[in-house]
Amino acid sequence: MNTTDKPLHFLEQIIEKDLADGRFSSICTRFPPEPNGFLHVGHAKSICLNFGLAERFNGRCNLRFDDTNPEKEEQVYVDAIKADVRWLGFQWADDVRYASDYFDAFYEWALHLIRAGNAYVCELSAEKASEYRGWATRPGKDSPYRSRTVEENLDLFERMRAGEFDEGASVLRAKIDMTSPNMNMRDPILYRIRKQSHHQTGDKWCIYPSYDFAHGQEDAIEGVTHSICTLEFQDHKPLYDWLIENLPVPCKPRQYEFARLNLSYTVTSKRKLKQLVDQRVVSGWDDPRMPTISGMRRRGYTPSAIRQFCDMIGVTRSDGMVDVAMLEHAIRDDLNENAARAMAVLDPLKVVITNLPEGEVQEVIAAVHPNRPERGQRVLPFTREIFIDRSDFTEDTTLSRKKFKRLVLGEWVRLRNAYVIRADEVVKDESGTITEVRATLVPGTLGEKPSAEIRPRGVIHWVSAIHGRQAELRIYDRLFTHEVPDRGEDDFVTCVNSDSLRVVQAWIELSLTDAVAEQCFQFEREGYFVADRYDYTAQKPVFNLTISLKDTWKK
Repeated sequence: MNTTDKPLHFLEQIIEKDLADGRFSSICTRFPPEPNGFLHVGHAKSICLNFGLAERFNGRCNLRFDDTNPEKEEQVYVDAIKADVRWLGFQWADDVRYASDYFDAFYEWALHLIRAGNAYVCELSAEKASEYRGWATRPGKDSPYRSRTVEENLDLFERMRAGEFDEGASVLRAKIDMTSPNMNMRDPILYRIRKQSHHQTGDKWCIYPSYDFAHGQEDAIEGVTHSICTLEFQDHKPLYDWLIENLPVPCKPRQYEFARLNLSYTVTSKRKLKQLVDQRVVSGWDDPRMPTISGMRRRGYTPSAIRQFCDMIGVTRSDGMVDVAMLEHAIRDDLNENAARAMAVLDPLKVVITNLPEGEVQEVIAAVHPNRPERGQRVLPFTREIFIDRSDFTEDTTLSRKKFKRLVLGEWVRLRNAYVIRADEVVKDESGTITEVRATLVPGTLGEKPSAEIRPRGVIHWVSAIHGRQAELRIYDRLFTHEVPDRGEDDFVTCVNSDSLRVVQAWIELSLTDAVAEQCFQFEREGYFVADRYDYTAQKPVFNLTISLKDTWKK
């Protein structure tokens, strides 16, 4: 079954053995997000794993929303999650599924547990229930309501469903073992009263199953063969198995755990990400600084790069910290191979080429991508007035060529894809700031080497001051300055990088006005940029910095 030379990770080994042993004729996995926020980079790993296993072993993967808590769930999250999965390049089997599709079955199975003496209605307050539950080093004790008869429990549970009780007045609990060393087995809650309208079922229900009660039963209904989740659910596995064994489910799936993605300089708690949104630290869930899939998409990260990153970090059974530089490497590698080239000047300084007549426009030809000739060429208008970056010019003639490989007063430099020019003089304003450089081009150097006595210091980029266009560039950086921002010592918000966004007005080459939203470019010598998904127009171009050309965070 393994079609590559890469060693199989432990889940692939399990599936390959199950198929070889005839335990299953085909596999079924599932991706089960809760629609209470946008998906983040950790979910991307789970998506790639679950859908990837289904692809590799010719199985199927369901997209299922575990929508058991209407208080925190919204349709906007459902829509965003579906878009994220598709954008990453995956397609779920059949229709989208919801836990709420099975609420009627769950209710009948709750009745089944009550009739079997395995569940009871408990009226302890939340505070008292916590006290009775005990602690990791101290066993719990039975609820005073644990000994109710089956008839009493059936009656009370029906009345819970009918809406006779207030929220928090009662819950349905499994009757397992209050002395178990596993806290999840100490009579866990199966149903709560939630008088909330549900985004799928409306007001049909006022009681909702707990995630633990619903999850395994959803897997069983859907015929999931390998229920794959992260390590924090390892202690929940005995409850998963207990419910499967004590309910008349159509099949018996197995749960397997893998290490979640912990990424440096990143927070992936949906609660904390929502806090950033609610406190307006960021502009929204899809802010390009956010580690959400929609944020990474708007930043210019590509599906292929994210999938490559997930493949690079592998699948293990033990938690660890992944350096965010690995993700950034995958992004740079992908964009270097695929992003079109263009020129943009972020801090413009005008250069007037005095030996080029006013009004003359020469068409300079440049490659769309230097290593992919099949992608064609682009035309750059070359005019008497151009912009270069202010940092690419100096009057200091003492700087060595090794230290400054750009334009120096009295010396030459090559303009990218164009002529060699020499800086002859500068024009300054009253404060002494240079406002203009006057230069001459060296004839015959368009695409040709100059004579031996002319030695350009280097190559710089430029944009026509006549035919270029102004654009808004949003310069993004890492959102957090600390490697582990939610380490617990301080409020993670105190680690927010105050310089994570700068907005500059730049000059771009004319061809960039033909870009389309989400198109990626390498702005030569500046970085990788993407046309903003929502704000870019030809009349008002807006580009987001995806990532710098080199790692600027290296220690």
